[in-house]
Amino acid sequence: MTVNEQGSSETSQSLATQVIEALPDWITHLIQINSLIAARMGVVVTDFHCLHALQQDGPTTAGALAERVGLTPGSASRMIDRLAAAGCVRRVPDPLSRRRILIEPTDQGLDRINAYYAGLTARTREDLAAFDDDELRTLLRFIEVFRLGAIAEVRQLRSTP
Repeated sequence: MTVNEQGSSETSQSLATQVIEALPDWITHLIQINSLIAARMGVVVTDFHCLHALQQDGPTTAGALAERVGLTPGSASRMIDRLAAAGCVRRVPDPLSRRRILIEPTDQGLDRINAYYAGLTARTREDLAAFDDDELRTLLRFIEVFRLGAIAEVRQLRSTP
C-alpha cells in the first residue's frame, strides 16, 4: 500500500468514525421531534409510528402494524383504538378477503401529520438544495443501506433473548 492509499484509508476510517459518532445525536433530535408531534396530536409515540407506517406503506392488517412497530397484538389493538378515536385511522374491509379488516389512515390524520412536519420538510428541502446530484445519490444510498441495517438489527434483537 502506498503512503497515499494508507492516508486515504486512515481518512476514510476517521470520517466513518465521525459519522457513527454523529448519528446518535441526530437520531435523538428526530425522536424528540416525533415525541413532540405525537403529544400535539394527542397520541403516544408508538401510535405516531403506526400512523407513519400507514402513510408510507398504505392500509394493512393490525398484525402487520403490530410487527412493524414492535407491539403485541393486544397492544396494537389498543393503539388502533386510540388512533381511531383521534380520527387518524379507520377499520375497513379488505377488498381481497371478506374476513380480514385493514387499518387505513384517514385524510384528516394524514393532513395533521403533514402539517406538523411542514416546517421540517421545508427546512430539509432548503438544506438539500446545497447538495449536488451525486451527493444526493450518496445520501440516498446511505439512508437505504442503514435502513436495511437497522431492520436486520431489530430482527436480530427480537430473535435473541
